Amino acid sequence: MLTNIFFIIIGIAFLYYGAEWLVSGSCALALRLGLAPLVVGLTVVAFGTSAPELVVCLRLNDTGSPNAAVGNVVGSNICNILLILGISALIRPMRVRKQVIRREMPILILVSLILVAMLWDHELNVLEGTGLVGGILFYVCSSLRLAAKGNLPDEFVDELDRTEEEVGAASMPTPRAVLLILGGMVALIAGAEFFQKGGVGLAAELGVSKAVIGLSVLAFGTSLPELATSIVACMKRQGDIIAGNAVGSSVFNILAILGITVLVKPMQVPHIAPIDLAVMVGAAVFAIVLMATGKKLTRADGGLMLIGYVAYICLVAMRGGDGG
Repeated sequence: MLTNIFFIIIGIAFLYYGAEWLVSGSCALALRLGLAPLVVGLTVVAFGTSAPELVVCLRLNDTGSPNAAVGNVVGSNICNILLILGISALIRPMRVRKQVIRREMPILILVSLILVAMLWDHELNVLEGTGLVGGILFYVCSSLRLAAKGNLPDEFVDELDRTEEEVGAASMPTPRAVLLILGGMVALIAGAEFFQKGGVGLAAELGVSKAVIGLSVLAFGTSLPELATSIVACMKRQGDIIAGNAVGSSVFNILAILGITVLVKPMQVPHIAPIDLAVMVGAAVFAIVLMATGKKLTRADGGLMLIGYVAYICLVAMRGGDGG
């Protein structure tokens, strides 16, 4: 058991630093190629912080643990919304931009409902994977189109202009950016290997189902990049960045991460419980209601989110031995 715990800790470390390097390098390179900071924030950064989920899901599905792979995505999205936004709001109440409420949150709720419909027959096939990947391509292209037409609110553009300073993209040399991207990918692959081995091994030793491990331990570990980014943003009074990162990463988790994983290998997922999918959708609906009330998340809102997340984890733990 100690060996498996050690693997999990080492995996989390590799996943965290790999994601940080990948995000920083990708942002710098994209900006040097002339992409708007807003586009980089909604696409490259969101995908970069979701990269651990992609590598972990590919490994889990390839080694015969599709329930844990889907559970990882569902659990990560619940973690992104309830835990990350909750902790962030408790640290410092945040103002939420209209763009997040009017565009990003409705998109997240829609793609979450689409995933629920796809999992109705307990499988994800190549056709469904193609649809998910097509969805993320449409999402990215629509963001590019909006930016090109200048239809995005000035306040949101200003917010993502500040993220350029955060990653140091303006002064980062291109060779260093490329090295960071490559180093990040290598670290993510190594981290996924350690994390998957430790997580699944621990599940077997404790008699806990792989789906539950995916919904809790793996989900939290692969959400660490988003959590670290959010805490830093709290310290810099950039609450809108926190919301955008958490919501954008969740959209990428469903469309890109699951879509790519299914295209590589179709999945049979008989042990993802309806309650987990309901909590995933419910968390997004709950968050948009709180955001729309006063266009901000207060400490009270953050407390409610954290209570919800703790209650969910307790529910997961209570049924820990069920399923496969």
